[in-house]
Amino acid sequence: MTTLDCAAARGMLLACAEKIIESKPLLTEIDSRIGDGDHGIGMAVGMQKAKDRLEKMEACSNVYELFQEMGKTMLMSMGGASGVIFGTMFLGGTKGKEPLPALGCRDFAGLMADSLEAVRIRGKASAGDKTMVDALEPAVRAMETYGGDDFVEMLSLAEAAAAEGVEATKNLIAKFGRAKSLMERALGFQDAGATSVWIIFGAMRAYLAAMS
Repeated sequence: MTTLDCAAARGMLLACAEKIIESKPLLTEIDSRIGDGDHGIGMAVGMQKAKDRLEKMEACSNVYELFQEMGKTMLMSMGGASGVIFGTMFLGGTKGKEPLPALGCRDFAGLMADSLEAVRIRGKASAGDKTMVDALEPAVRAMETYGGDDFVEMLSLAEAAAAEGVEATKNLIAKFGRAKSLMERALGFQDAGATSVWIIFGAMRAYLAAMS
């Protein structure tokens, strides 16, 4: 697949929502080890609301509008830091973009790169802080360096890079949230937000691969 039109983008985002909802127990378990244990619950609530919103939207002619609606819905329904950060992951990169009926790989990589920057500004987190940025940043960099035009190939690289980022969080000391207070005791445990990012890119890749 070389272009992502509105229909494909809607289906892909719905697949992300469904996979996160399905992963609620896993995310809750991971977050319970070093966090407040509510990440899976919050993500599932936000993604269910986003899923409901996307399903009710009338046909659109601008792909970015789908990402905007998903991000805004998560932001409004989740609350807390996760709502802001994951809402920004979908919404932040759409600002200032000219409407497009379909995205190529470069367009999508640019969208996610701008979202990453928006996330870093909103959350004040950088790679190495044991947050979702540790998975999002390598995923974005993998897409930016991809030279082809096949979405499945590009998202496979992003998924793999995000997985490596999740693994790397096990060796990091957190600088945000409850895990920050644990300091060295948080070593050996992966970050729940980073795990969600990996799941999202995996859902994107799997959906588009099934369509190809």
